[in-house]
Amino acid sequence: MLAAGSSSRFGRVIPKQYETLQGRRVIDWSLDHARGATDGVVLVVSPERADDPEPAADVTVVGGRHRADSVRAGLAAVPDDAEVIVVHDAARPLAGAGLFAAVIGAVRAGAAAAIPGLPVTDTIKRVIDGRVAETLDRSELVAVQTPQAFRADLLRWAHASGADATDDAALVEAAGGEVLVVPGEPTNLKITYAHDLAVAALYLR
Repeated sequence: MLAAGSSSRFGRVIPKQYETLQGRRVIDWSLDHARGATDGVVLVVSPERADDPEPAADVTVVGGRHRADSVRAGLAAVPDDAEVIVVHDAARPLAGAGLFAAVIGAVRAGAAAAIPGLPVTDTIKRVIDGRVAETLDRSELVAVQTPQAFRADLLRWAHASGADATDDAALVEAAGGEVLVVPGEPTNLKITYAHDLAVAALYLR
């Protein structure tokens, strides 16, 4: 569970994962879902949160400068005998039990990795210096979410390169691993901006 981000786009003093959502912190919702779907939770936090008690996590570790550094810090705390590892963003508090079950089940059924994805409905253009360079075929595109599940040995091997990426599936892809896409959940929004909290609260109601 990744909770070490600085929330630079959120626009508030309190990082988004620690903001209140329907009477609880965003991170509490995320931890509950992860706890219910897995055998254990490793929580990755920023250095200033290292001493905060988080009883819903089995282990709390300090993350790194980049996302992949934080994942590697978390991986080091996952037991060696783990067969499936799930990586989830604390800023996605609405990921349901069914979504965790779908990605974990896909890996247990033989997939090397499984990620949730939603079809892209907007027209997507690649822009360079403010000018459109290309209009992409959206029928081949999906918007990717977490939780993402991986065969443990493959995820560790992919991270051994020390590379950075916006999600772990990209590192597995770069290492030659095949990634299966399962249907995502439209309500599984990522808290990025302050108004996302209001939208999440409406979904929870």
